[in-house]
Amino acid sequence: MVEVITIAGFLVAWLVSTLVIYFVTKLFGQTEDIGKAIMAALIGTVIYALAYFLFGNGLLAALVAGIVWLLALRSLYKIDWGKALIIAIIVWIVALVIGFFLPTLSGPF
Repeated sequence: MVEVITIAGFLVAWLVSTLVIYFVTKLFGQTEDIGKAIMAALIGTVIYALAYFLFGNGLLAALVAGIVWLLALRSLYKIDWGKALIIAIIVWIVALVIGFFLPTLSGPF
């Protein structure tokens, strides 16, 4: 039963992350379809999971994961550092707000 709940939580978090990334990138004029947002959300989840596994639950893990995720955003969306940073900050803020309404979903967006 725990596995089903874990998988369901992951899928819901992935869906929410995908939608947040999709709409935020649309606000910045990106024309890619939702497939890019699906990949960005999945890649972000993997990056954060690896960083937290390797560096623990600290500032270093968050910093390393954030930088690597910026690289992934730049690569996926073909954007510069500044635009990737602004998009990432807005995604993180929206994720924080959504986290207040869905507190059972844990982990990085």
